[in-house]
Amino acid sequence: MAMYRSELIGVFGFPVDENPTVVMQEAAFKALHMNWRYLNFEINPGELKKAIEAAITFGMKGFNLTIPHKTDIIPFLDEMSPDARLIGAVNTVKVVEGKLYGENTDGKGFVRALGEEGISLKEKRIQLLGAGGAARAIAVEAALAGASHIHIVNRDGEKGQDLTNHISENTPATADFRGWYGPVEVRDEVDILVNATSIGLYPHVSEKPDLDYDGIKPGMVVCDVIPNPPDTMFLAEAKKRGATALDGLGMLVYQGAIGFEYWTGQQAPIEVMKAAMRGAF
Repeated sequence: MAMYRSELIGVFGFPVDENPTVVMQEAAFKALHMNWRYLNFEINPGELKKAIEAAITFGMKGFNLTIPHKTDIIPFLDEMSPDARLIGAVNTVKVVEGKLYGENTDGKGFVRALGEEGISLKEKRIQLLGAGGAARAIAVEAALAGASHIHIVNRDGEKGQDLTNHISENTPATADFRGWYGPVEVRDEVDILVNATSIGLYPHVSEKPDLDYDGIKPGMVVCDVIPNPPDTMFLAEAKKRGATALDGLGMLVYQGAIGFEYWTGQQAPIEVMKAAMRGAF
């Protein structure tokens, strides 16, 4: 018998009109012939409780959270993964029999993107540009995946030092911090350099982080969290110097794939999702 009721997933955020996650999730559902839908829900600040109650009433299977709800969701959760607790934010919720289970897939997407390229984080030394939400998720997951040291560079000294202390005190990795004043030196011992800032994000495509790019060496892995455009000026400079470049589009797809698998219990069709996202930008 045909089933005409779709299972619902979505994203709660403000704003969400331009959130592209719907493109890759809908493509994944279609590829696996699943009668599931992914919807963008614009939820005003302060309205999250009502949205959660509606999600449970509608029988939604889960939802993503984006700005400004990633921390506001925490008091409403019945369970939260240890990783998400360490990060202090949740971007993915699974609903099972009215109970909410929280996860954070942002940093896991970074780790999986590296793993798919055959790059292990064990004993790696990372230089991380930025100390915001993306940087925090990446730092925690990299540390839990075996990175030995994380060198954090950030303009806001308080935020940078806070993340440094958090990593040193709560994960197996060590961390240190320096302020961002003028061109940043890329340390000789760095294995993986990560831009976790929004510098270079569309429409500011001609911008790149203020670095001494000659510090980038062949054999180094250079990652950018920015998905739009995937070929940032930052990565172009890295490629020129012989580094392995990983773009933010891959990381975005992998964190979405982890969410897909978390909700559905099925293996995500990665190539389908990648193709869909390339078409979205």
